[in-house]
Amino acid sequence: MIVKNEEKNIANCLESIKGIIDEIIIVDTGSTDKTVEICETFNAKIFHFEWNNSFSDARNFSLKQATGDWILWLDADEEVDLEDKKQIKDFLAQSEEKIWSIHLINYIGEQKDIHQAFHIAHTRLFKNNEGFKFIYNIHETLNVEEVLGEVKEIKVLPIKVYHYGYLDSEVISKKKLERNLTLLKEELKKENHSPWIEYHIASEYYREKQYVEAFEYVNKSIANFIKDKRLPPSLLYKLKYSTLLSLGSIEGAWPGIESAIRLYPDYVDLHFFKGVILLLKEQYNEALKVFESCIKMGDKNLKHLTLHGVGGHIAWFYKGSCFEKMNKIEEAKIAYQKSLSLVPNYTPAVEALEKI
Repeated sequence: MIVKNEEKNIANCLESIKGIIDEIIIVDTGSTDKTVEICETFNAKIFHFEWNNSFSDARNFSLKQATGDWILWLDADEEVDLEDKKQIKDFLAQSEEKIWSIHLINYIGEQKDIHQAFHIAHTRLFKNNEGFKFIYNIHETLNVEEVLGEVKEIKVLPIKVYHYGYLDSEVISKKKLERNLTLLKEELKKENHSPWIEYHIASEYYREKQYVEAFEYVNKSIANFIKDKRLPPSLLYKLKYSTLLSLGSIEGAWPGIESAIRLYPDYVDLHFFKGVILLLKEQYNEALKVFESCIKMGDKNLKHLTLHGVGGHIAWFYKGSCFEKMNKIEEAKIAYQKSLSLVPNYTPAVEALEKI
């Protein structure tokens, strides 16, 4: 991993991988706190890299130092959750796959709360010396297509990684918006840059509630994927319709959401947005049907970036809202209670029950 001034996080991260890994490669890019000293207590191999505004360069430098058969890459503000550590090591020793995904859980909001998190499969584990490297100066990712060609699906190992880097306190303390936008806009100047760059710019603006700018850049990203004759990834549509709802632009979101669902019919978040749009359009019976389908779908599909609850307690809450709008109070109470049976402290359901 690459680190800088991570003394608050690094010990938890390294403690979580005990018994999984055989060597720890730390590339420090200029820490002035106790990060390096803490890493030394875990017998990490520590290297220093002069920061050049490229996360990929720093990560690729770290790959050159690794001697193991497999590489697991992490951030310092992450923790690994794995029950059977020996089984995974034995499994990898016999694996014919060159790369694996893990279950990444991205926390959002003010504090660590499993009910405020996004879930997705993320490629984090790969064979060493197979030609894998990191690309893009920021929001770096692996060159999977370059090494393996077009890959329809990468299998997921039963490893969870909790990422805390987008909790409000972390974003503010590290001034992530300023740093990320500066690097991303430098990438944007490059000829033939990836459409992912516009997506990441849109994401940064969205996090800062600058929704007009977010909508502009996510549309550019979608257009550039189409221009390259590639299907825009599902999370672009998630961001687009989340942004439109945040702007209150129901007319802009309907009926376009239907087209997005046709592209990704198994993406529960898109169905959930459709339900919210129908609710706001006061089409309560139609909205109810959509929220019921969300509950049937669930929110365990790691193919897509999924908000925990849109196939569970949040969908039940919105069912309650529909019933309440229809003046079906008993049905509304049952739906709110079902939401709370799944997440007892879910504030919107608690407040809704208190009011009726």
